[in-house]
Amino acid sequence: MYRQLIQPVLLLFGLTLLLSGCTPEPDFSNTPQIEYLGIDKSERLPSRGGVGGAERDSIVITLNYRDGDGDLGLFDQKTKPTKADSILINSPAYREWGNYQIKTLRLVNNKFEELKLSENAVLFFPQLKEGSRGAIEGILDFRQSFLYSRSARIVPVKFQIKIRDRALNESNVVETDTVWVPILVQ
Repeated sequence: MYRQLIQPVLLLFGLTLLLSGCTPEPDFSNTPQIEYLGIDKSERLPSRGGVGGAERDSIVITLNYRDGDGDLGLFDQKTKPTKADSILINSPAYREWGNYQIKTLRLVNNKFEELKLSENAVLFFPQLKEGSRGAIEGILDFRQSFLYSRSARIVPVKFQIKIRDRALNESNVVETDTVWVPILVQ
């Protein structure tokens, strides 16, 4: 009698496992969406020695991203950019700001004004999904250092960020919290 019950119970259990393992693919827009998660600051990191090795503050901006077709980033993370990637990186479409735009805003007279930093001019991040296309979601970190020097002053700054995919669809813009970092002020 127990043997007759075991087979249907195992079949029902197997079907339940099979059906619970099938989750539908998320329905994200093909235009990337980002969400600001936080900014982490490490102060007065030690000198690395040599030219440009001054003490520095380091920040890490953490974002959550979503993209419906998974075409974020420009080259495979494990390899160097291919010739096709290099052509795309050097194309007129990416000359303005790459696929990662960071605007630094400095507080001046109780108003935030954009501060042009050369290290933020044209930024790229590697491909976030390899192989087949499809919806992706994950965490993206951006790291930057601010060097201490005789000409640097500690000032309040915040950042505006957006990304774009290989089809040149631009995400929404997010803004970080304010942090105090050393900036060369003229």
